[in-house]
Amino acid sequence: MKLHIPILLALALTACKEEEAKAPPPPVELNTAALSFFCQMNVLEHGGPKGQVHLEGYPAPLFFAQVRDLVAYMKSPERDAQITAVYVSDTGKAASWDDLGEGNWILANDAQFVIGANVAGGMGAPEIVPFGDAASAKPFLDKYGGQLLPFTEIPDDAALAPVDLSQTLETPS
Repeated sequence: MKLHIPILLALALTACKEEEAKAPPPPVELNTAALSFFCQMNVLEHGGPKGQVHLEGYPAPLFFAQVRDLVAYMKSPERDAQITAVYVSDTGKAASWDDLGEGNWILANDAQFVIGANVAGGMGAPEIVPFGDAASAKPFLDKYGGQLLPFTEIPDDAALAPVDLSQTLETPS
């Protein structure tokens, strides 16, 4: 009987290790080769927060010139590969709207997002703006309005609703 206990403990420990989530792949720094998934335009040529989605079995992430586009991709039912990580720019740590920093990434599930603010993202549509925490989002909310939500609570219409091209949106400084 005493011999069975160490074997059972070893099996239980092995099962626990298999259930542990694999660490996400690290974010990839932005460079001139990064093209936005939907439009194939250079990501660095557009202001505002960016995103990247890592897919299992793919060597490079999908980049997005606007977080709104990343959210639209995530809400799309037509994805084949398993997502291993989703990163967004931490706007609270950015030098400016046009200089977010090449390596300024946080996991989307760890971020807070401003939706409904009167700001245009890199592609000109209303932007969903990520921040590392609620405190760093407060000055932005005070200036541009909107609502702060976690990634999992961003409503579909924040990314998938038609864009009113007659509206005047601000470009943060």
